[in-house]
Amino acid sequence: LPAALTVNLISATFLLCGVGSLLQSLGPWKFGARLPFVMVPGGAPIVMFLTIAQQRYLQTASGAVILTALFYFLVLPIFSRLLKYFPKIVIGTLLLLVSINLVKIYGGIIAGKPGTPGFADPANIGLALATIAFTVLFARLFKGTLGQLSVMLGLVAGSALAALFGMMSFSGVAIGPIWSTPTLLPFGMPHFDLIAATPLLIFSVISMVEATGQTDAVAEIVGRKIELRDVVPRTIRTDALVSLIGGFFGTSMIITSGENIGIVQATNVRSRYVTATAGLILLLISLFAPLGRLASAIPTAVVAGTAMVVFAIIGTIGINMLRKVDLHQRGNTFVLAGALTMGLLPIMVPGLYSKFPETLQLILGNGLAIGSITAIVLNIVFHHFPLGPTH
Repeated sequence: LPAALTVNLISATFLLCGVGSLLQSLGPWKFGARLPFVMVPGGAPIVMFLTIAQQRYLQTASGAVILTALFYFLVLPIFSRLLKYFPKIVIGTLLLLVSINLVKIYGGIIAGKPGTPGFADPANIGLALATIAFTVLFARLFKGTLGQLSVMLGLVAGSALAALFGMMSFSGVAIGPIWSTPTLLPFGMPHFDLIAATPLLIFSVISMVEATGQTDAVAEIVGRKIELRDVVPRTIRTDALVSLIGGFFGTSMIITSGENIGIVQATNVRSRYVTATAGLILLLISLFAPLGRLASAIPTAVVAGTAMVVFAIIGTIGINMLRKVDLHQRGNTFVLAGALTMGLLPIMVPGLYSKFPETLQLILGNGLAIGSITAIVLNIVFHHFPLGPTH
């Protein structure tokens, strides 16, 4: 894309993440969970958005985002009635699969694409590992406020190391406009194609399940007792609203992501007013272009190294949640075993379902999706249809 349009889209993304973070943190009207949430562009929806754009043009990709956001609102009343089928065995399994899936994805980002000249570049891998080491070292050495900032300090130390070895350039930070404001309909009028939007529509259901797990996990970390049927719809409603607006500004889906769980646990910062302040900072970044360009200058290996720590922490929270489940009970054992089997297969063996019909590949090939569905279905089979003893 032209440089001006790229800056415009970056500005729009920061703006909507800021607005969404404020809504989730403060919870006005019936929007926002009133939990320490920061909203981000989801990784999976970005890939789907780009695929639609490459196959059917950017206008169709924007239309798909708008259709998916409206679908959220349409399905939410039905989904809210199903939340009783999400006990800790399901949510703990979901968090474990989220963690493993994200670690694999970001490990791939660090290593690069197999077959390309830059694949497994020792410099990138070393930089990511150094960032992880810095983060863990700061968490061990520092206490109080500095200890809470170990994730951020690890990111800064990794960036400083990259700059020292010439792997980070600040040359582009000062080049370009000082102020940037998003443009409505940057690609022109959206084009609505239900067939093209199918991957995002399927993702939206998976996203609702993931939002349920995130809301429950973060509420538990911050020590807040919540009624899932009240708070989860507020989380999802905000995802839908911000994504809907994003569709008109050319962004992909903006959602409440699993990173929140890891960051809250790693930093021990549990106040929603902190994330509301982060939302205001994102609004400032969206308007002050050099800050956005500075964020873009941080090497991918450093960002991915930091992310790996956060994602692994999500897994530890899932394990902690599963510790509260009676795994001596036969039903729970098979719910977990079945979900992990179906969820880990496509993660560990990429392309396993590549010869299946495309529609099935969308579900079976997504470890998080099929693992979550398996956990939900098996939980219902073992605990809601008493055909015999489950102990």
